[in-house]
Amino acid sequence: MKAVVGLLVLLVRVSHGVETYCDGRQDGAQCFGTLEGSVDIQLMDSTSELPRYQLLKNSLKILDVKNDQVNMIGNRSIFIASNGTFRLNNLSRTDSGNYTLQTFDSDGRSSGVQTLQLFIQAPVSSVLLVSECLSQGERRVSCSSEGGDSPQYSWTLDGRTLTDAELFSVNTKTNIITLKQHVSGRLVCSVRNKVSNVSKEERISTCGFIFINCTSVNGTQISGWVYEANNTPCIETTDHTQTGTVSKENSTSSSDDPWYIRYFPMVGVVLSAAVIYLVVGVALICAQRQKQNYRPTKQKDEEGDHEVTYANLGVMKQQEKRVEQTGQVEAEVEYGQVKISKLPQHTEPTEDDCLYARVHKVR
Repeated sequence: MKAVVGLLVLLVRVSHGVETYCDGRQDGAQCFGTLEGSVDIQLMDSTSELPRYQLLKNSLKILDVKNDQVNMIGNRSIFIASNGTFRLNNLSRTDSGNYTLQTFDSDGRSSGVQTLQLFIQAPVSSVLLVSECLSQGERRVSCSSEGGDSPQYSWTLDGRTLTDAELFSVNTKTNIITLKQHVSGRLVCSVRNKVSNVSKEERISTCGFIFINCTSVNGTQISGWVYEANNTPCIETTDHTQTGTVSKENSTSSSDDPWYIRYFPMVGVVLSAAVIYLVVGVALICAQRQKQNYRPTKQKDEEGDHEVTYANLGVMKQQEKRVEQTGQVEAEVEYGQVKISKLPQHTEPTEDDCLYARVHKVR
């Protein structure tokens, strides 16, 4: 009855802080409790077969059970015999230390010993993120926490761990990281220890810098990060790849292209000019030849392309007819102008007619 009454009184005094659980059934176990919170340590599976057992902290007895009679030192602890759990409430730093569980048989002889370590830590209460842009477009972010013993810091970007391609530098002592110029997204800083885990999120953007790889007005090759609003040293940025909102990185210069791609516009202009000159030249030659071939007929006649002949033609009838006629008939004479382009073909005279001509060639 006294044990039951004591248990009820202790239940009223249970701390309303953070509760943690530790499995102390294995020898050498490590347990962690939250400062001003409570910790449940399971010491054994069942106590029904153990006539006597006791728990000591640094050789100081804090629990003694014999024949189901529970004796505890202090008013902050509870022992639940049904499942062998020892609860310690309103933890303080002095509760840290080594705990030893000793069991005995019915004759009072020691039947087993197991130990555990208990560590009391203050939880992390809050996390603060501060970021700023540097002169070359990098972004420096610092993460700090309030409270918390032995805090451990970790960073993620869009739910994944930051890579070397995104980190410019990391200072684990000051918990400050420097991000490269192209990095943007949801940045999370998590701070944890054995009894707590708190994180802070911030959506970051680039600092307005772009990566250029180009040639300036005076012919100087420029490659580096510049503020986008003041990007005036180059005639035209040859190539750049945008990452995030305004930052560009991992650009590829057009000078890396094959020579026939770089000089393709110039070659096209030269070939176009050559084709134009060729067409004009051919047209002039054709026009000149056409002009030489097309001349007046009179001029060509004068030059001998065509010859003009005049002939006095006399036609005489067959002798048989003249004999029959009583008188000499004067033959008809025809005068004409004949234009020929080629030499006339020789025609054999017929038996009926005989043609005599006197031909004069006139130039």
